[in-house]
Amino acid sequence: MDPTLLAVLIGGLVVVMIVCLYLAFSKGGDEAVADRLDTLVGRNLRKESSADMLLKQVLQDTDRQSLLDRLTPEMLSVNKWFEQADANIKPSALFGISIGLAVFGAVMSLWLVNPYVMPVGAAVLFVLPWLWLYMKRAKRLKKFAAQLPDAMELVARALRAGHSLASGIHCVAEEMPAPISREFSRVYDEQNLGIALEDALKGMCDRVPNLDLRFFVTSVAIQRQTGGDLAEILERIGHIIRERFKILGQVQALTAEGRLSGIVLIAMPIGLFLMMLYMKPDYIELLWKDELGQKMSIGAIILVLIGAFAIKKIIDIKV
Repeated sequence: MDPTLLAVLIGGLVVVMIVCLYLAFSKGGDEAVADRLDTLVGRNLRKESSADMLLKQVLQDTDRQSLLDRLTPEMLSVNKWFEQADANIKPSALFGISIGLAVFGAVMSLWLVNPYVMPVGAAVLFVLPWLWLYMKRAKRLKKFAAQLPDAMELVARALRAGHSLASGIHCVAEEMPAPISREFSRVYDEQNLGIALEDALKGMCDRVPNLDLRFFVTSVAIQRQTGGDLAEILERIGHIIRERFKILGQVQALTAEGRLSGIVLIAMPIGLFLMMLYMKPDYIELLWKDELGQKMSIGAIILVLIGAFAIKKIIDIKV
């Protein structure tokens, strides 16, 4: 490839990535001015009202006019994933960044290695932003699950003190840290705006896929229909969740060796391939130039995936 053309392509990709990052993370002019005014008058922690939050949610759900929004795959419930991860970026912006990184990876693979590695470089860099989203979502859901027992006990204590269920939910929203405080605050604001409490709690279950949370919502719905001591039910749910976490910790300790073995066995062929590609590329290029090498490469990839799936099924014990 012509070095001048390659330099132009790389420069253009860098400019496109900078523009995508700026559009993804920059604030609008009016919002920035409002933030500076709040800082000057001492309102650094300006909170949105309930109506503003719901209006923003409606506008985000109905905004589908841009090209990248139409290109975003909706079959994967991308919007729900972004909401569960609490990512401050639009799905269309992340999809555009993935496309830019994929093109950048393809160009760099063509420049540094050879044309046969272009699909691998493009695929790896395309997946990186979505891997970040997956890890951010998993971290937030894990933190929510760890905070749920304390929230159940806090609501139970509020009920025993004579408060209503809505007041108990408000206590969780005010006293506990994010992310559980934000979800319970949204439930409290929605029921203040006229939405039935059961519907608001079901909406929280849709936003947070947690089985223990569904137990809480189901118990609230049954108690409001048939009556009973909701405080005692919530305390028992909190106790069960804590015991499940103890058992889960023991399972994690007992399966640590299997998980480490799986990581080593999966990373070893990949690391060996990269090392041979760097030390002796003419020896390893038979894997994609020769017909038999191509079949062996496809078979190796399939066997690695099967092995990873088998190891995961062995060490993944449901509690």
